[in-house]
Parts: sequence; structure tokens; C-alpha cells
Amino acid sequence: MKGVVKWIEDKKFEALTEEGGKIIFGESGISPMKTLLLSVAGCTSIDVVMILQKMREPVEGLEVEISGERRDEYPRIYTKVHLHYKIYGDVNEEKAKRAIDLSQAKYCSVGAHLKLSGTEVTYSYEIIRKKV
Repeated sequence: MKGVVKWIEDKKFEALTEEGGKIIFGESGISPMKTLLLSVAGCTSIDVVMILQKMREPVEGLEVEISGERRDEYPRIYTKVHLHYKIYGDVNEEKAKRAIDLSQAKYCSVGAHLKLSGTEVTYSYEIIRKKV
């Protein structure tokens, strides 16, 4: 994997991946630490949807809300991160929990980086079924 970050102006930087993806850091963009937090949510979201689909569960949508706490001293790493999964569809609760557990324990590489740095990662979830 390769990428480049270029200083555009003042406090604005552009990050580019070799595949053409782009993120703006700094002013009128997003901070690298918030990007890290959102990357955890993105990583686990992909995992959970793919796992539920392999389980043949009728997942219709997924949202992951994420929050983090950072220490006051530098480097200001995350000390706590909490994810709240909103799973849409008539999904079996045990299978939903299993999919999240697999993502958290085995598949989500971004989350593993945080855990290896000592971050406490917790989660909660809810299943939102269609209203009849």
C-alpha cells in the first residue's frame, strides 16, 4: 500500500492513495485522529456486513456510531473508544453479536492497532427491525 500527503496551503493537506482515493486534512477537512477513529468504524462496518451476508442474514443496513477519548498529554492517543452498531433488518441477535465479536477479535485490523496501543475498545448494538 502506498500514498502521499501534500501540503496545499496554510493548514490544509491532501492525502492521496495509489488507487485515487482522497482525504483533506486540516482546515476545511478532517483531522488525522478523527480519520483514525472513522477508519475503525469503516473497517468493522465492512466486516460485520460481510459476515452477516455469509451467514445469510437479512441485513438491510448498518450504521456504526463511534466516539473516542484521548489522553491530555502528548502524544494524545486514544485511551477509550466506543462503537455503537445499528443493524437494520430482521437479523438474528446471536448472529449479529457473533459477527461483531468476530470483527472485534479477528478481522478489523484498524481496531487491532488501537488495542495494541492500549486503547480500551467497547461496543454496544441494537437491531432495528422493519415495522409492520
